Amino acid sequence: MSAPTLDLFRAADILTPWAVRVAATLRIADHLAAGRTRLPDLAEAAGADTDALGRLLRHLARQGVFAEPSEGVFALTESAEPLRTDHPGSWRARLDLTGIGGRIDGAFAGLLHSVRTGEPGYSSVFGRSFWADAADPSIIPSFDAIMSGHDYWFHEVAEGYDWAGVSTVVDVGGGAGGLLTEILSRFPRLSGTVFDLPATVVEAKKVLEEAGLTGRATTYGGDFFEPLPPGADVYLLSNVLHDWSDPDARRILRRCAEAAGRDGRVLIADRVVDDRADQSVTAMDLRVLVLMGGRERTEAAWRALAGSAGLTVGKVVRRDRGVTLLDCALDDRARIDDVG
Repeated sequence: MSAPTLDLFRAADILTPWAVRVAATLRIADHLAAGRTRLPDLAEAAGADTDALGRLLRHLARQGVFAEPSEGVFALTESAEPLRTDHPGSWRARLDLTGIGGRIDGAFAGLLHSVRTGEPGYSSVFGRSFWADAADPSIIPSFDAIMSGHDYWFHEVAEGYDWAGVSTVVDVGGGAGGLLTEILSRFPRLSGTVFDLPATVVEAKKVLEEAGLTGRATTYGGDFFEPLPPGADVYLLSNVLHDWSDPDARRILRRCAEAAGRDGRVLIADRVVDDRADQSVTAMDLRVLVLMGGRERTEAAWRALAGSAGLTVGKVVRRDRGVTLLDCALDDRARIDDVG
């Protein structure tokens, strides 16, 4: 096989990535860390067929994910450590095929549908939208487990904006409350609200209570395509709008602008890409297309989108790890009754 053909084969191969996900789902790294290193013991602990599991692990050992120091005996490698549930940078929940992470990966069977139609492929594979799954009580825990790995994002948003001059903030699409918890913990004079789907804010309320923020934090279950609670100083959209097409993102921004009015701000925290974006950005662009019909945007595209919602982008702050803050206010020429 020629070198170019081999490179193409490696790029097209889905066997090893899928085998890693099966190992994560079966908690193989956890079992190995607990001392179950012999194949029969691993199979019993994982609830797997001994022969089939051995074939899976031997393939992954040849790939350097696990090691097989002697026949039928397996061990962790440095590469496999993040597959442990208790690893500080654990990927296990993200790769678990029984949770939302597995459904995210499985949705790429709908990539052809997305490329042909421009629509999300997720629903063509699973029969309902990504958002319907994310709101399913049986799936919410795995979704929250994945989102808990976004602590770096919370840090950048909390540090990158002048929150000291803000009294009230509504975190629109704020999920389980991790970002609002980070912001309120840093700025004790600030109060805020997590706005998200009713099933989601149940978890956010618990998170805020556990952080001791009950006196300054509230939750509000609703739909951000409908009117938002008015009168806050800042309406924050963090890592939200890239999940949506331009028409839907415009509707969300208009609701935020309507609620903020002349005196409030709309703060977008998202990725801003350019024409030289690396493969991690192009991969995310395809991911949000397949999952939700969303897209990554350039700064010019963000400005155009904000303008179409009656907003003007003011200060733009580029933070580390792809986080950019775009501070928006109602355009002087926009009428509030035209925005909503």
